[in-house]
Amino acid sequence: MRRYGKHTDEDDVRVRPNRKGNRPRTNIRPKHEDAAEGFVLTVDRGRLTCLVEGRTITAMKARELGRKGVVVGDRVGIVGDLSGAKDTLARIVRVEERSSVLRRTADDDDPYERVVVANADQLAIVTALADPEPRPRLIDRCLVAAFDAGLDPLLVLTKSDLSPAGPLLETYETLGVPYVVTNRAQLADGGAAELVRGRLADRITAFVGHSGVGKTTLVNALVPDRQRATGVVNAVTGRGRHTTTSALALPLTADAATGGKGGWVIDTPGVRSFGLNHIDPSRVIHAFPDLVPGTEGCPRACSHDEKDCALDGWAAEGHADPARLHSLRRLLATRERREGD
Repeated sequence: MRRYGKHTDEDDVRVRPNRKGNRPRTNIRPKHEDAAEGFVLTVDRGRLTCLVEGRTITAMKARELGRKGVVVGDRVGIVGDLSGAKDTLARIVRVEERSSVLRRTADDDDPYERVVVANADQLAIVTALADPEPRPRLIDRCLVAAFDAGLDPLLVLTKSDLSPAGPLLETYETLGVPYVVTNRAQLADGGAAELVRGRLADRITAFVGHSGVGKTTLVNALVPDRQRATGVVNAVTGRGRHTTTSALALPLTADAATGGKGGWVIDTPGVRSFGLNHIDPSRVIHAFPDLVPGTEGCPRACSHDEKDCALDGWAAEGHADPARLHSLRRLLATRERREGD
């Protein structure tokens, strides 16, 4: 071929360089087998504080994780600078399989679920008996979320000096949920923490509750060397001010009350609602092992609250306490009713 007075061949063809590099793309990702094991303590604007080999370090999520979220309680693989020195930043390259996931939605019609905490095995539901008034519907919703996630619930009732605990406890008696009752004096002098501490031994416990119930005050008493800001309850509205803005995992000191086993306490932001849009009602029944055998005769996709439900006959024949069935149906119904209904 003759062009511009010159004979050309394939050696004269110019190839446009690959601006992104000449290395071929690959779906193979590094395994990071040398990654150190870490435990996520808190997440704040893309920066994650993690515990690695006894040191607290700051890390960020590696790009290769894509949209996979990392939350408080996650066990992760970390590479990079693990010294924990000021202004150093490591990378989280792997999120280990979770043993449990506590989720909620902002509201019942919100399709976007939020992971509150990972790998917890107990949910402490903190509620005041007065100032602010207890909200049984919110407690029910937290119980449903706990049962769905496979967490053991624990009721922590505060301010019993303002109102007796008996009437509220009667509501949950048939559920067999363990509870601790405290008053304001115990909350102030650390006595409440001692009552609760024995329930936390060797466990990862997430604390949830409405703002102003004394949740963070209790956490401060449980872990006194890591004080978090606390607020007051508005005298007019009865509502508390959100003082905890992000979840934080704190180590519980091993002592006589915990049998020398220690544990973890995870303080979460105060909630005004606990949406259950993500809950599968069929999983809640598994928190009632005495009722599960009675579901064998239920129609397919039974809601356990309809006329053909086999649980009515199961309870009537004496195989289960009718009050337990009533409690199950109350919890299932809370998913269909808004918290203020």
